[in-house]
Formats: sequence, structure tokens, C-alpha cells
Amino acid sequence: MRIARASDAAEIPMDAEHFSGPASRRELGRIDALDGSAILVSFEVGTRNSWHRHSGGQVLYVLEGLGRVGMRTGEAVELRPGDLVYAPPDEEHWHGAAEGQPMTHLALSFGETEFLEPVADR
Repeated sequence: MRIARASDAAEIPMDAEHFSGPASRRELGRIDALDGSAILVSFEVGTRNSWHRHSGGQVLYVLEGLGRVGMRTGEAVELRPGDLVYAPPDEEHWHGAAEGQPMTHLALSFGETEFLEPVADR
């Protein structure tokens, strides 16, 4: 058994190339048996990431604030604390904070992550 404490994980800025504004992460560790990782991601007001996909899928759990997740269908859904999102393997999507509030979520990502183009509109 391994216990990861968010308070022990360093806050690291996210790669500005794949985010529309300020965001940071706290890496909680690998999930080796599932080829995954657990990361707390905090988005400043209105910040979102670029379109991307995960070869093994992704689970997001919103901890605080208001967020949004977008799909290639053009649909963007508001997220609130306690909401859970499952993106199946290779589904292209984006996520981030809503216009009026920051947002923090736990991201469980599996397989390889491939970032695509920035989101053109919300």
C-alpha cells in the first residue's frame, strides 16, 4: 500500500504550451498496474487545456470551484464539486475552469496523453 498526501506534493506549473492560462499540478504518483497517474490539477479562472486524448482513458473528479469539459460534438458541460467525468480511451476532449471561478480536480489518466490543438471557442 502507498499513501500519497497532496500536502507533500510540490505544486508545479503546467506546460503553458497546452493551457490557455495559469494552471498547476500536484503529482500524487503512478498507478503502475493500470499504466496511469494521479494528479491534482488547479486551473485559474477561465483557464482550460488544449484538445487532448488519453490512450487508456481518463477520470476526472471535481474537488472545488466550477469547471467545464468539452467534447468534439461541440457540447461543453459545466462541472461542480463532486462531479465525475469519464473520457473513454482516445476520446478527444478538453477541460478547465469556468469563466467566473477557478477549479481543482483529481485527474486519473491512463496510457499516453496526446495534446492536440488549442480550443478555438468555448
